Amino acid sequence: AAIWTPILVGSVAFAQSMLFSSNASLGLVAIFFAIRIIHKYSSWRNRRLLVGRFRRLTNWEFWPLWGFYAPVVVYVLWLGLRFRRMTAFASANPAIPAGGFKGESKNDIYRLLAANEEAAGHLLRHFVVSAELSVSDRLFAAEGLMSAAGLDFPVVVKPDSGERGSGVEIVRNRGELKAALERAEQSVIVQEFASGVEASVFYYRFPEEERGDIFSITEKRFPEVIGDGRSTLEELILKDPRAVAMAEKYFERNAGELSRVLGPGESFRLIDIGTHSRGAVFLDGGNLLTPRLEERIDAICRGLEGFNFGRFDLRAESFEALEAGRFSIIELNGVTSESTNIYDPRYTLLDAYRILFRQWRIAFEVGLANIASGAEPVSIGELLRLAFGKRPAMEPRENAEQCA
Repeated sequence: AAIWTPILVGSVAFAQSMLFSSNASLGLVAIFFAIRIIHKYSSWRNRRLLVGRFRRLTNWEFWPLWGFYAPVVVYVLWLGLRFRRMTAFASANPAIPAGGFKGESKNDIYRLLAANEEAAGHLLRHFVVSAELSVSDRLFAAEGLMSAAGLDFPVVVKPDSGERGSGVEIVRNRGELKAALERAEQSVIVQEFASGVEASVFYYRFPEEERGDIFSITEKRFPEVIGDGRSTLEELILKDPRAVAMAEKYFERNAGELSRVLGPGESFRLIDIGTHSRGAVFLDGGNLLTPRLEERIDAICRGLEGFNFGRFDLRAESFEALEAGRFSIIELNGVTSESTNIYDPRYTLLDAYRILFRQWRIAFEVGLANIASGAEPVSIGELLRLAFGKRPAMEPRENAEQCA
């Protein structure tokens, strides 16, 4: 404040005397807004939040999807013209509606995995609570199914249809479960929580080929701050050169802890969910690829008839366990899933587009190969309906369904 206030006051005086000397009304308006700015940014907290907003603006990693993906959309349209089939990519996974373009049921994909003996041992216990139930019945159903499945807190609650971590919560007690179910606007999945490390593995296989390939691996890191015995958690977040860019997300996630002073050397994990938009740090995990991991992923995918292209989100006790092929499947995402290694801070914007362009070219090529093998093409009209909110057609299921 000692630096900022004189600068701003001086600027106001200059504006009043030099720029608006002939227009008192305009000068008064300028003074009013300048005083508001002085008041707002005399606070260290607000200045650091401004720094965070600036870093989000200047670092493509934090850009809004509509801005970042505009060149990718243009490239996808060009691929559609080049291959003379605009929707070819939607046939990359005939077993999933529209290949997993949008709105597919996570539970339907879990059932697809559960039917595959290669995948069954990697699945986490889960069940579905229908949005058609009343709020009180949702909690009653969830508690009963948790008991039947042998689940205890914490558990993960997430929408049956959702993207980019939207609506995903780790609930640690009955009160949090009740609140999560009350907030749900659609059917939700309650899933066993797997601790440990998290990674994503992106896989593809052409239908005529015996083995597939791992396109990329992403190592996910859960950011932490380290206490100094003086600063509150909020201050530590604002001081951190990276965390400040996601400060508002971290504040929301840790609202009850922000005034806590961490002891010297005490670490505090800011999030437990491996989603980039929620503040996880993504690194290229190509170093994690081993013959055993590749063999395990390929065996699972070859056992999924009609699946050829997509991303697994995985948890494991350690990265060494992941390399050995010991992991749990959190989710399997279809054709519009992202090769999330692009968010490695070492990658430039051009690097990210190079990876995504290759990913989409392969999606078109796999889809065309499936169509040539007899898969039903997806119409442009169906993709447009999905894009604007229609849920893909699914088999009917009970209000609450358990998968152990």
